[in-house]
Amino acid sequence: MSVSDNHAASNRTRTGSAAFTRRGLLRAAAAAGVGLTAAACGSNTGRNSGAGSGGGVSLSQWYHQYGENGTEAAAKHYAASYPDAKVAIQWTAGDYDSKLSSGLVSSAGPDVFEYHMNTALVTGNQIVALDDVIQDVKGDYLDADIAANSYNGKVYGVRMIDDPQFVYYRKSMFAAAGLSVPTTFDELMAAAKALTTSKVKGLYLGLKGGTDTLALPFLWSTGQTALDADHRIAFDGDQTVEALQNFRKLYTSGSLLMGATTDFWDPTSFNEGLCAMQWDGLWAMPATQKALGDDFGVFALPPFVAGGKPVVYNGGWSAFVSAKSHHVDAAKAFVKWLWVDNTADQEDWALAYGFHIPPRKSLAAKAAKLQTGPAADAVKLFNQYGVFDDPFWTTAMNTAWQDMVSNVVASGKDARSQLATAKSAVQTELNKNA
Repeated sequence: MSVSDNHAASNRTRTGSAAFTRRGLLRAAAAAGVGLTAAACGSNTGRNSGAGSGGGVSLSQWYHQYGENGTEAAAKHYAASYPDAKVAIQWTAGDYDSKLSSGLVSSAGPDVFEYHMNTALVTGNQIVALDDVIQDVKGDYLDADIAANSYNGKVYGVRMIDDPQFVYYRKSMFAAAGLSVPTTFDELMAAAKALTTSKVKGLYLGLKGGTDTLALPFLWSTGQTALDADHRIAFDGDQTVEALQNFRKLYTSGSLLMGATTDFWDPTSFNEGLCAMQWDGLWAMPATQKALGDDFGVFALPPFVAGGKPVVYNGGWSAFVSAKSHHVDAAKAFVKWLWVDNTADQEDWALAYGFHIPPRKSLAAKAAKLQTGPAADAVKLFNQYGVFDDPFWTTAMNTAWQDMVSNVVASGKDARSQLATAKSAVQTELNKNA
């Protein structure tokens, strides 16, 4: 579900937003944890639309708009099947982040909602712990998925889908140019240049030239993280400066597709031959298979510096229960029914409308659609090189970081001075939570 993450959101919009909502948009792009702050309360809670036929309690469940056809109908079908409450679905097109921000500070907001974990949701008393919901099957989730939804030893979100992102490439174009899959930054640069013609660009990284979508993946490719295990700044090494300078070279190389009509989460530019390579998510693979058959493959983002490591960014969405809900226990029961107990609908959600990896290991192991061809390659890359969001990396930190990346990569400002500014802004946020 994500051809939108933001696919949506943030990630998609399913880390993108629009018809192909990018689930991941953005996260990837925007990257890791987004904190929600107080805003004017929304008036449309969705409680009277898409309601299920269950018991007397009424619950509201919020989704961002997924891009894959059938997702909204599926969400409403799941809700209508729930026997113990009436569940109304609010399907939010456009700016889901702002809508949710308003809703979470309102008693008229959602009872259950999908989002990306970040510590501000906990410290702001906007979500409740779900350890009792997930405890019986906690071992069936990847440790990284549990960690990405945890704070101070408690689990606050139940993972719905894993959405790995990587580079798609046209096999026929690579063969015609005598190219192999890039494994280093220099090879990526060379391939993008060699594949660029008067009609085709070598690489597409999104509407902002990758300054959003790769803002954290390029850092991870140096072998560093934004924050270390003790939640201290870990991004200020010399490798970061070198990687930023390399990113700038790529951005100004003339090999990037700019001015596309769709963002990275939508595979249209790649499928129509406007670019030979594109950063995108697993969610887009069915559409690409339909358009190109077997004339494509996928590879991890190569390291932007020598001695780094390949990166596959994992976006995806998790289910949360609002602390403002009038029916917290009923909302938790619904989350358990749909996202823990109801494995048939979990498989449907992950595999019937786009491709996503079911977060339950037992379900992923038997997902036949992900066991052959490029999908199997994608899962292998995910298992080898997957990097997950850090819940301690807040929205404010991410904004400062993306501003820095844009200033250096797109505007050509000095990498060291911009990095120092970002470091100061992130440290200010860390001090607030100390």
